[in-house]
Amino acid sequence: MDELAQINDFRSEVPVQEDLRAEAERLMAAMSAPARPDARRPGFHRLGLRAALAGGLAAAVGVAVFVVQNQPAPTPPPPMIRTVAAVEVLTRAAEHAGSRPELHPRPGQFLVYESQSMDTSEVNGEIWLSRSKRTIWLPVEGSAVGGVVQEEVLAPLPYPGHTLPPAARKEAPTGRPGRPDRAADFDDRAGFLRNDYAYVSKLPTDTEGMRRHLYTQVPDDRLRNYEAWNRVGGLLTESYLPAAQRAALFRAAATIPGVVTVQKAQDAAGREGIAAAMVSPMGVREEYIFDRKTYDYLGRRGVVVDAKLADARVGSVVSSSAQLRVSVADDAPNVE
Repeated sequence: MDELAQINDFRSEVPVQEDLRAEAERLMAAMSAPARPDARRPGFHRLGLRAALAGGLAAAVGVAVFVVQNQPAPTPPPPMIRTVAAVEVLTRAAEHAGSRPELHPRPGQFLVYESQSMDTSEVNGEIWLSRSKRTIWLPVEGSAVGGVVQEEVLAPLPYPGHTLPPAARKEAPTGRPGRPDRAADFDDRAGFLRNDYAYVSKLPTDTEGMRRHLYTQVPDDRLRNYEAWNRVGGLLTESYLPAAQRAALFRAAATIPGVVTVQKAQDAAGREGIAAAMVSPMGVREEYIFDRKTYDYLGRRGVVVDAKLADARVGSVVSSSAQLRVSVADDAPNVE
């Protein structure tokens, strides 16, 4: 079986509620400001709504993050109710958060993230799946200005149910990492959306405090729990939390309404694990995947559960990532 067949043969067992379809269609009709047509939008095409407002950061870190401005007075998070389905994965991940040797980066050093990803890309109505491996060096003290990224382009794949468009063919595989380049500067985002070590190492270490952080300035509407779920991903992708904050994050994530367990999931590198997931309003199940034995975080995956909303058959994988290695370095590569 070839690579594309393997990707598209995954199947979903989580149905999408009909009210989600109606809500998604209503919200999409109300959106008057489309995202830039030339931007790579990891996971956006069918994975989120407000993510279009944060396309720059999404392209930088490969995860949808939501920028909220001019919001009314904050409303409290919904009641904290842990479901059995969520506890199965996330509570065990919290319990194992301190089982591995801890990284202790210092100011002036860099956290180095090595990853592989497959993301939905769209240009002028043409859609496909972009794939790459990348290494990014991010300063410990919190500024992306000094970050350096090095990327190896992998062969693109057709979006499920579509042919590979001409625009995608420009993403020819390089076979080796490209030249180092400066990472995108996304430090103009709201402070509570930061995920650098200097910031996340000071986040709450208790469940309720971390949960309040996830719901900071989230609008009080039907997307609030989905946005909180995506913010969990923002703290897992190219971000390193100390064990105490990591455990609090997983426990808080287990209290987000709508979170379920997926017994079998596979990251972008082919590693199998168990996942905690939520179905997005766009008909895609957003999964955070953990090693079944160690409960180390492996990566993310987006699986279609509603063919109409996602414009792809049920079970198709439309995004995935793999966190391959996190380390500390004293220096980053020079950029010419």
